[in-house]
Amino acid sequence: MGCSICRNLEQAFEAGLSEYVEARSSAGYQVSKRHAAEMNVDMERARYELEEHRLLCVSAVRVRLLLPERDVSSSLRPLAA
Repeated sequence: MGCSICRNLEQAFEAGLSEYVEARSSAGYQVSKRHAAEMNVDMERARYELEEHRLLCVSAVRVRLLLPERDVSSSLRPLAA
């Protein structure tokens, strides 16, 4: 996509997802479930902001019109289900 905001929001989501997965798989997860929950909230917030922006973004709308089957990025597809 040509929109820098879309790219920044997608990077923020992917970073949040990575941090959440790391927090869930860490040895200290049993001790710090609260930290993993906070990471989950941050990741979900980033995903929501990305989805909200894509609803309004001219660049994202143009891509959806050209490629309707690819309106959800491959990194979001598993979470969209």
